Amino acid sequence: MVRRSTQVVLASATAASVVWSRQILDLSSVDWTLTSPNFTNISVPAKLPSQAHLDLYDARVIGNPLFGLNDFDLRWIADSNWTYTSAPMTSLRENSSSTWLVFNGLDTFASIELCGQHVAATNNQFRQYYFEVSDIIRSCSNPILSINFGSATVIANATAAIPGQETWPYGVEGLFEFPNRQFIRKEQNDFGWDWGPAFAPAGPWLPAYVVQLEAQKVYVRNTLVDVYREGQLNLLLPDQSKDWVLKASIDYLGSEIPSDASLTYLLSDANNATVLSGQLNNITSDKSTITGSIIVPSNAVELWWPVGMGPQTLYNLTLDIVTSGNTAASVTKRMGFRTIVLNELPITQEQLSQGIAPGNNWHFEINGHEFYAKGSNFIPPDPFWPTITETRIRQLFESVVDGNQNMLRVWSSGSYSPDFMFDLADEMGILLWSEFEFGDALYPVDKEFLDNVKEEVEYQVRRVNHHPSLAFWAGGNELENLELYLVNRSAPELLERYVREYETLFLDTIVPVLFGNTRSISYSPSSTSNGWESLNFSLPQPITERYYNLTPGSIYGDTDHYDYDSGNSFNFSTYPIGRFANEFGYHSMPSLQSWQQAVDPADLWFNSSVITLRNHHYPSGGLNTTNYANASKGMGEMTIAAQRWYPVPDKTDPLTNFSAWCHTTQIFQADYYSSQIQFYRRGSAMPERQLGSLYWQLEDQWQAPTWAGIEYDGRWKVLHYVAKDIYQPVIISHFFNVTTHDFEVWVISDLWSSISGSVNMTWYNWSGKKLDIDRPTSADVQVGAINGTRILSSNTDDILTNYDPADVILVMEVSAQGSLPNSNKTQTFTHKNWFHADRLANAKLVDPGLQLSHSDSTLKFTVEATTGVAAWVWLDYPSGAVLNFDANAFWLLPGERREVGYTVKRDTTNGTWVQGVTVRSLWDNTVS
Repeated sequence: MVRRSTQVVLASATAASVVWSRQILDLSSVDWTLTSPNFTNISVPAKLPSQAHLDLYDARVIGNPLFGLNDFDLRWIADSNWTYTSAPMTSLRENSSSTWLVFNGLDTFASIELCGQHVAATNNQFRQYYFEVSDIIRSCSNPILSINFGSATVIANATAAIPGQETWPYGVEGLFEFPNRQFIRKEQNDFGWDWGPAFAPAGPWLPAYVVQLEAQKVYVRNTLVDVYREGQLNLLLPDQSKDWVLKASIDYLGSEIPSDASLTYLLSDANNATVLSGQLNNITSDKSTITGSIIVPSNAVELWWPVGMGPQTLYNLTLDIVTSGNTAASVTKRMGFRTIVLNELPITQEQLSQGIAPGNNWHFEINGHEFYAKGSNFIPPDPFWPTITETRIRQLFESVVDGNQNMLRVWSSGSYSPDFMFDLADEMGILLWSEFEFGDALYPVDKEFLDNVKEEVEYQVRRVNHHPSLAFWAGGNELENLELYLVNRSAPELLERYVREYETLFLDTIVPVLFGNTRSISYSPSSTSNGWESLNFSLPQPITERYYNLTPGSIYGDTDHYDYDSGNSFNFSTYPIGRFANEFGYHSMPSLQSWQQAVDPADLWFNSSVITLRNHHYPSGGLNTTNYANASKGMGEMTIAAQRWYPVPDKTDPLTNFSAWCHTTQIFQADYYSSQIQFYRRGSAMPERQLGSLYWQLEDQWQAPTWAGIEYDGRWKVLHYVAKDIYQPVIISHFFNVTTHDFEVWVISDLWSSISGSVNMTWYNWSGKKLDIDRPTSADVQVGAINGTRILSSNTDDILTNYDPADVILVMEVSAQGSLPNSNKTQTFTHKNWFHADRLANAKLVDPGLQLSHSDSTLKFTVEATTGVAAWVWLDYPSGAVLNFDANAFWLLPGERREVGYTVKRDTTNGTWVQGVTVRSLWDNTVS
């Protein structure tokens, strides 16, 4: 098996030479106790890594933080101080040459004591901290480590209240629950968001170590590997014919490495066969870092590609620090060779001649090829990061790949992705658009804050840069399109000042650190913007942002879109036109099975107080625990959308009715997203040359109404199934102008070469009878690379003369031949889509007579419609298992059978879940 984690080794020489040795104590192996100066009666066993909420829950001091209204009821934990105290670390040696404490993550304000002596204080959740404690250990016979965590909520408020502290116009800060998050370097959504709770946890949330070294020995604490084409600069398209530059830099603790030290390397493939080896050139070193580089011939290595575009070729790079003939330290990183660039260059004359609108590009190019980015936005999968395991992320990423997605936007204001998450993305070919942890607020620019950010950026960039899945860095979330917009709206006279402060942080501070460490990654200061206006690489900070210096008739930048007036839904004239859609969406309820994990049975009805208050859209904007006014708006939006577009349930059994209502909100969500994704994908063939759609959001971090397509335990909502369908490489799509009734059908392909095939279109009524409509029923089609072809342009007023739109359905099918990128194998791509001429709330549905069976031999379900058209066929399964079906939320004609396989991710029912699978369609909403 290829190694995924960083391996650090110190070698031992013979007795006749210098002995290289060390001792590392993993602090997770030590017994810990959690106490609080605020509560003298609390003293419980603890873990490391951990957070106070988790240890209090394990000790049964509190209930499950995610249950009921504990988001509000447990705020006393966030407002208190917490101390983690170790048992005596008796294995430590008093005679080591040097002893270090290494913390990969402390959340957030910690005062560290060893042997009763103060070591240091920390104030950034995202930094690696390391402290030499040699003198303390030498004079300590009973080494006990104490980490005292101050309340982040209290300290944030105290920081905001400092005389002369930075302020911003009213309403600019995105305030969810706890205030003043922007003053501290802590996970911003810990203070609440509109899709998650506010726990503001404290604790040693990442691994920590005691490192003891002999004289002239070193410990590798971080490593940078940067791979780029010769001459490549950030944000510019590299010459793909050039050889590779491989730059490596090792950060270490211990004795300063002699000036004559060397860095040797061994590059091996997945089978451990040596590809290249030797010494790095251009060695530079100081008391904590050694750096070198080599040229790797382009033909010596294979490229890494995202999923669906080619193989995920990975290599192991082993670096050895060698001095006086001895290996002082060795580190192995798994990496790949690829270029990934955000192309924001001006539209060329060649592009203009192709019909592309003037302005600037805004799309990604992998290894010199533009591609259509298909995916979603990733949020922290849990409010407590220590609970997030590699197994959990692997299951989630399997759903990403199964859902035909190739990119995730790892949203800012959470936390930087752990190493194992990048490792999995490297293996699976998932591109990770990554962001620094700032969002929906403006931030201080005092020297102390900026210096803190520099250290954070330096550590995080160097830690993850070797991963080929790393696609991009953004400064933060919705900073230009929202925060600066809000300033301009509320205090335009102050806009110049706040733009200057914004640039101080997101350009003048972050960019020199980022570009100083890597030439392989692009950057934008905001997740949504109009892009850069100019670049000047003779300056330390080369980017001049465009802001609103726009040329009429030109198109720039990426977009986000939220419209909670469901009357505008499916009206594509309300969708934004841009080069890339980085977030868009609408909220829905989770399934009954998820609700049952977190809510008492008595509260399982649509507008119960608990259900309503767990809906954080719209947020309270403070510490209000009775946010009925704002939360009811969100509940109302879901209700109105369901009523407006679909027959709504009115079941006799209250729990069944609640479940059906939850499901109907999911249908609306999925239907609306599908409409937008198809619109954005058609944009690849329109003047905007739109090349990406990442919907909001991939997954949940608790059980609540949110924008997620995957629920907290991994269960797929309707959205994820529908996105899987509409993210297929070749799709057939309809576009209906709700005002003029103009109607078009398109075939859209994101393949890199042209396709050819045929289209069939057949009109039916809801009973499944073919209608005699005088329109073409078949056509040949050809679609160019990453493009679309219109195959029908008409008007439903003309098409449906003498027909009731409420009783008309169009079934559209495409079958086309083509090949996947980097493949010479021709294959057939098929897709089926459905158009209903009137909203389904008015449709003349008939009972489709659904029948369901299961084969124990094929391990597949078979669904058949026997008496009518079945809309939104849904296979549901009971609690106790997590699985995904090969297909779900599909449509069937009468007499049509569909076999559906499944993949079980987790099962505590011993297989009995199969007997609990049920099937329903939209017709069931009409049955009491």
